Amino acid sequence: MPNLVDLLPQGSGVYLFKDDTGRVLYVGKAKDLRKRLMAYLRPSGELSHKTSLMIKRAKGLDFILTASEKEALILESTLIKKHLPRYNIVLRDDSQYPCLRLSVMDEFPRLSIARRIERDGARYFGPFSSAGAVRNTLKVIDKVFQLRKCKGTEVKKRERPCLNYQMGRCFAPCAGKISSQEYRDIVNQVILFLEGRNKELIAELNRKMEKAAEELEFEQAARIRDQIHAIEKTIERQHVVSTKLKDQDVIGLAKSEGFFVVVVLSIRNGYLISSRDYSLRTRGETPNEVMEAFIKQYYMKGGFVPKEILLSDAVEDEASITEWLSEVAKTKVSIKVPKKGEKRRLVDMAISNAQNVLKFKEVSGEIRLAEDIKDALELPIIPRHIEAVDISNLYGNLAVGTIVGFVDGKADKSLYRNYRIQTVEGIDDYAMIAEVAQRRIAQGNLPDLFLIDGGRGQLGAVKEVLDRHRAPERPVVVALAKADYKKGEVVDKIYVENRREPVMLKPNDPVLLFLMRIRDEVHRRAIGYHRKIRRKGLTASVLLEIPGIGRKRAQRLLQRFPSLEHIKHASTEDLIKVGGMSVSVAERIKRFFEEDK
Repeated sequence: MPNLVDLLPQGSGVYLFKDDTGRVLYVGKAKDLRKRLMAYLRPSGELSHKTSLMIKRAKGLDFILTASEKEALILESTLIKKHLPRYNIVLRDDSQYPCLRLSVMDEFPRLSIARRIERDGARYFGPFSSAGAVRNTLKVIDKVFQLRKCKGTEVKKRERPCLNYQMGRCFAPCAGKISSQEYRDIVNQVILFLEGRNKELIAELNRKMEKAAEELEFEQAARIRDQIHAIEKTIERQHVVSTKLKDQDVIGLAKSEGFFVVVVLSIRNGYLISSRDYSLRTRGETPNEVMEAFIKQYYMKGGFVPKEILLSDAVEDEASITEWLSEVAKTKVSIKVPKKGEKRRLVDMAISNAQNVLKFKEVSGEIRLAEDIKDALELPIIPRHIEAVDISNLYGNLAVGTIVGFVDGKADKSLYRNYRIQTVEGIDDYAMIAEVAQRRIAQGNLPDLFLIDGGRGQLGAVKEVLDRHRAPERPVVVALAKADYKKGEVVDKIYVENRREPVMLKPNDPVLLFLMRIRDEVHRRAIGYHRKIRRKGLTASVLLEIPGIGRKRAQRLLQRFPSLEHIKHASTEDLIKVGGMSVSVAERIKRFFEEDK
């Protein structure tokens, strides 16, 4: 019988620890899988606390061989994003930070604001520190470069251009006022501007202005001159922080208990053009481990990679990360941890910013509030990640469940979930809330605390599900029940598992008010989702009254058109474009709604 260790491969690759349900607990990569995995076989006293917990819960192990360490690094980051493992440091999608999306794959690209970076062939710039910052940048670009504003991938031909052309905010490719090649030159200028390469951009514009003047095209030369002035005015508002005039990202860390703040300073051509901060929950990782995890996930999004990245803390896997980033940037990238000089000053600036962000979170109560919840409810952990569960149904029909998530006092929309109740018939709130809890637990990456909208019965239903599943690092469950004014109660009650009596806080207690705010948010979402489902159900039932329309055709119509009103007003030609639709059925739909009028 061969030794299990002997079966492990010695090449580079990725390994996944899983629990008894097959859920991924941890994703790691290694240059030598056998050597790395043997390290987990050491006595638990020699392992970190986090690793010991993970090994105790791990019941399965998968590994994937790769051709190189660089490929393993890319695969590791992809799998972490896909599975959100409990024991990995996970950089949440920064959906609160808007980006600018440039549709470079279109013949006439347009610029728009996006909340999520997709792999769709477009170029993404950002994320920006606020919605105001991205709108201001878009306003400058609209004025200086005059890209088209009309939506859609294709430009619809027009005899007369729209009002934006008259206002000097668009070159009107729709009316043939500019060729695709001329427009593409302007798009390249926009890319230079958004990458912060303003010196290069101004030099190019100066050449174009001089050429236009030599060819006696004075109107075009004047327009380019105005472009140059507008760009120079924008540069004046930026701060010179480096005399080297390089493109750099400077990354600094600040640490609190179980909590890191990472600040990224983006320096382009010596100018500081943006500063962004990220909050990361940790379980005993060192600053070096946090820095490495952050870099892998931050640059995996596909944004601009500068030639030089300065760090406050070293990373163990520097060689393969550097190789990977150089390939992404299509030029040599260097990663440094400077000890002195101007580069160290920039790193200290990033660290100082991270410490200020951390201090603000502590002073503003984002961190202190979680500690207050722990103390007020006598919980075993500090609940920084809270998710609330609620049910909405109409006499048991079309029942739905929703979950909202809050991290460090703020709503995190990436944690919001909607569920259609599938296994419960009739009115049974306990069974419905248990189903939602069970499906949420199966998704992994659980919160520190589940907040249930209800009383002792609802709490017991969720507690039973958690006990049955033996979830890793099991969340605490509390329920928030409304005051019964008929019994003389004046404040909502908080039921905590394994405690007989509810916790009664003062009406103006910040902990109670915060929990009520979360409950109101999940209730609002549950009601909204239920109304949406009801509207869809009513719409489908109306369509099913039309001869020749079955459930499949009704579903395709609702996928093609956003509402019943749009179907009513659609032309026969538009209806025929719906998959599986014949001319006769499309005409029948038109007659049905005309008679209904």
